[in-house]
Amino acid sequence: MNVRNCRKCGRIFNYVMGPFVCPRCREDLESKFQEVKTFIRENPGVDVQTVSEACDIDKSQIYQWLREERLELAEGSMITLSCETCARPIKSGRYCDNCKRELTMGFRQAISKPKTSEPVKNLHKDASSKMRYLERDKQN
Repeated sequence: MNVRNCRKCGRIFNYVMGPFVCPRCREDLESKFQEVKTFIRENPGVDVQTVSEACDIDKSQIYQWLREERLELAEGSMITLSCETCARPIKSGRYCDNCKRELTMGFRQAISKPKTSEPVKNLHKDASSKMRYLERDKQN
């Protein structure tokens, strides 16, 4: 059993997965998300500060939902979000489509099966290839 304290309210709860918030705070956060989503849909072109004040939610939480791709910016939105790699403007997430594609290709190459090469043969099997030791001075 994995018991944690909620980061929002401090209550003890049985942690299963996801953010370190209790089920009650998670439900409250989800209802706030739905409220923000509805407000943005009804007020296109609104900025983060206005959404934050109207829905009584922290601006950082709104940006987190954008980064998690739970919210997406509409065309002409006052909210700006940049790719974490190349700083191009994006609608949601952390990376633009080009950087996502490059990251995916890099990961695929990293996990692909390495090419099997021929085993290295021991070319020096004669006596001259053996390890040699320097003689120590005998001072005893």
